[in-house]
Amino acid sequence: MKRDNKTLDQIYDLFALRILVHSIKDCYAALGVVHEMYNPMPGRFKDYIAVPKPNMYQSIHTTLLGDKGTPFEVQIRTWDMHRIAEFGIAAHWAYKEANYFGKKTSVKVEEDKLAWLRETLEWQKEMQDPQEFLNTLKTELFEDEVYVFTPKGEIKVLPRGATPIDFAYTIHAEIGHHMTGCKVNSKMMPIITTLKSGDIVEIMTSDNTKGPSRDWLKFVKSTTAKNKILSWFKKAQKEENIEKGKELIEKELKRIGFTHEDLFKNEYLTPMLDKYKYKSLEEMYAAVGFGANSSVKVIARMLQEYRKEHEEENIEAKIEELAKAKQRKPKTSNSGVIVKGIDNCLVKLSKCCDPLPGDEIIGYITKGRGVSVHRKDCVNIGDLFSEENRMIDVEWYDEHAVSYQVDIEVYSNDRSGLLLDILKEIGTTKAKILGVNTKTTKEKIAVMKITLEIENLEELNKVQKAIRKVDSVYEVKRKK
Repeated sequence: MKRDNKTLDQIYDLFALRILVHSIKDCYAALGVVHEMYNPMPGRFKDYIAVPKPNMYQSIHTTLLGDKGTPFEVQIRTWDMHRIAEFGIAAHWAYKEANYFGKKTSVKVEEDKLAWLRETLEWQKEMQDPQEFLNTLKTELFEDEVYVFTPKGEIKVLPRGATPIDFAYTIHAEIGHHMTGCKVNSKMMPIITTLKSGDIVEIMTSDNTKGPSRDWLKFVKSTTAKNKILSWFKKAQKEENIEKGKELIEKELKRIGFTHEDLFKNEYLTPMLDKYKYKSLEEMYAAVGFGANSSVKVIARMLQEYRKEHEEENIEAKIEELAKAKQRKPKTSNSGVIVKGIDNCLVKLSKCCDPLPGDEIIGYITKGRGVSVHRKDCVNIGDLFSEENRMIDVEWYDEHAVSYQVDIEVYSNDRSGLLLDILKEIGTTKAKILGVNTKTTKEKIAVMKITLEIENLEELNKVQKAIRKVDSVYEVKRKK
């Protein structure tokens, strides 16, 4: 009562009765008898035989009103179900006992009965942190559930708050990996829709999809879905993760002033691999690229071994000196633009034309706001040239890696799934999507304004080329 903040009259199992029978058929026959004798309380009936709990608990629960209006709970189950309820799923594994007629019998568990147990062992392999495994187990066992249906009427039990993504992965991992959309109760819905008990869910798939999105991990509730998504990224993107890991390691080595030859020796590598339990160098690179470990930690562990052999060197002083040397380098503005003849000048990229590296540019000396940089084909250049004494030469700084924001406009015949297809194509490039604004005209023309973060003009051209391949798109242009 204290834990659930309930009063005494809200406790319905102060008095309870358990009925044990020989078969499932007898369970429902007994239920009919007790419902004939006493009135059941609405909303207090649960059939865990038709829909077992994840830990295989099965029973019928019903709350009845006694002769004096006192509620009491009745549980109806078979002897087999009772054994699992009392002793757990392991009690169901290949046991021998006397049956009700005095004969010995051997009973073997059905293959699917231990599916939950096998799945739990898989979680344990995936999760290296024991506390994380314990929390996951508690969540799966005790969290409220929702019961949803496949189009063929098969029941799927999901955690409360689950989405069609969770549903797809309960059917099969490949269904989840190739999911492109869903119908909930015959209506197209977002794949992150929260499901309710009784919903009928149908999953749309495509062989052309490139797999799950990392963003799905923010929405899924079931441990099964999370592990299968993470496993896909580890396997399907292993080569990509290895390359990314190598880049991050090289970047960290460069930052501290070491070379690959300095640190990547067996006497430094082996202790690092042992500490993080990596079987090979490639596994380490993949972990760093995937984000499971950081290049800083990996290099720091190898530096510990390096210091033992180079105690006379002051490594920290060497790293600090390198950092100061970098600070002494002439800096460009944050925009990646050099103003000829002027140092430490405030430079701003004009919003009216969003110049990118690769564009021909010109500078305009503003009053009190530094130099404003425009594309030479900017619509406002004509007005600015009336003050030629304010124009100044500027150029892009090739070695300065900066991200730039740019707006593009996409025109297309409106159709179902258009936005998803466009976003998928953009996802094949290195561009980062910052915002999307869409509208549809009376003529069923879809007009989209997409804000991107990219590094240069070449990258923008790749994005535009990718979008033009989408069916129904007839124009892609950069904002003038």
